[in-house]
Amino acid sequence: QLQLVESGGGLVQPGGSLRLSCAASGFTLDYYAIGWFRQAPGKEREGVSCISSGSTYYADSVVGRFTISRDNAKNTVYLQMNSLKPEDTAVYYCAAEVDLGSLMSTGQDMCVMNKGDYWGQGTQVTVSS
Repeated sequence: QLQLVESGGGLVQPGGSLRLSCAASGFTLDYYAIGWFRQAPGKEREGVSCISSGSTYYADSVVGRFTISRDNAKNTVYLQMNSLKPEDTAVYYCAAEVDLGSLMSTGQDMCVMNKGDYWGQGTQVTVSS
């Protein structure tokens, strides 16, 4: 059974940091683009950061603060979030989609088009003093 499980969310003060993890089971992430998305109360889901062999994408709101990375040996993708702001408060989801190769922008397309084939259950991130 293909499954994505997020972890690492929690309550943090403004300016703090968190690292989210997205662990895959039932399939190998090597061949997939992975994206982090978030949905705040009353707002639509948005792509935060996505990575594939051909592209890495960051939403304008997180450039310079968030970093996406992957450890294929651990079958896990991470989202390092620094300088957190109250507006980063949301449920964060990871998603996976088949990577179409280094000449394609699968990762960017995932985030911009807000799509993925497989989704995790989400982890809550709350930034508040």
